[in-house]
Amino acid sequence: MRLLERMRKEWFMVGIVLAIAGAKLEPSIGVNGGPLKPEITVSYIAVATIFFNSGLSLKTEELTSALVHIKLHLFIQIFTLAFFPTAIWLFLQLLSITPINEWLLKGLQTVGCMPPPVSSAVILTKAVGGNEAAAIFNSAFGSFLGIIITPLLLLLFLGSSSSVPFTSIFSQLFMTVVVPLIIGQIVRRYIKDWLERKKPPFGAVSSSVLLMIIYTTFCDTFSNPNIDLDKFSLVLILFIIFSIQLSFMLLTFIFSTRNNSGFTPADTVAIIFCSTHKSLTLGIPMLKIVFAGHEHLSLISVPLLIYHPAQILLGSVLVPTIKSWMVSRQKGVKLTRPTV
Repeated sequence: MRLLERMRKEWFMVGIVLAIAGAKLEPSIGVNGGPLKPEITVSYIAVATIFFNSGLSLKTEELTSALVHIKLHLFIQIFTLAFFPTAIWLFLQLLSITPINEWLLKGLQTVGCMPPPVSSAVILTKAVGGNEAAAIFNSAFGSFLGIIITPLLLLLFLGSSSSVPFTSIFSQLFMTVVVPLIIGQIVRRYIKDWLERKKPPFGAVSSSVLLMIIYTTFCDTFSNPNIDLDKFSLVLILFIIFSIQLSFMLLTFIFSTRNNSGFTPADTVAIIFCSTHKSLTLGIPMLKIVFAGHEHLSLISVPLLIYHPAQILLGSVLVPTIKSWMVSRQKGVKLTRPTV
């Protein structure tokens, strides 16, 4: 199962490259008013499909066992949705004096505002042998929180920069995000046994729809002759994203392993991944709504498109090291316990 998940993620990365390349070759297909009619098919149908799919796949009935770890959940959610975006905002005040493309810098801020993903943090926590229940809870709960908090954070730190009125943004978010998610959860209650038995390819469905959103977003970019992305900015953003990811993983490790933290080594593993991972599946549709009609939407999306594979790559590389640390710490705890 883990091998299939890895293969799906690898093909998705290839799909992102092909989607962007396809948009570059023939942008007229996916622009607003083009044959795909993205102003309808993407803005409403595709986004609603992703969140209905999320509602069907989220196993909220399994989260009750993890509810008791209040301190752990507070740490992850506050770090993800408060500390992370604030720290990025402060960092961007320094980067604003550099020649890096301003829209890529705004894109970095959107990364900070995103909720945790519903899969990658859980998969990596499980691979290490960490607190999987906590990872599942915080990924799912963070996704629900993100539906409300992420748009507010985007508007707080960046403003809408959209021709769409504030009330229209939230009404569209409600109709295309909240309603499909709730309907998905209601439907799940009635077909839960069938879903567990058949195990539909939720990930493949969301990934396919997401590729369509990415394709149409870049069609808008490549059809606009006024937009130019310099390679220098792109390379620097790539370096900055890897640096942010590693720095925040180290920071969460330091905070959660203090003597008075109260967290077990297994808790620390869940904290490292859940606090630093960001959702592409939920993020891109939200950007599409909040920045509807913005000519630089695709540039704003680039850091999130880079951050997604970066978190999976770094997490996968660090799994053996983190697992070795966790096992040694757990053995140390057992050895220090008094025998009766």
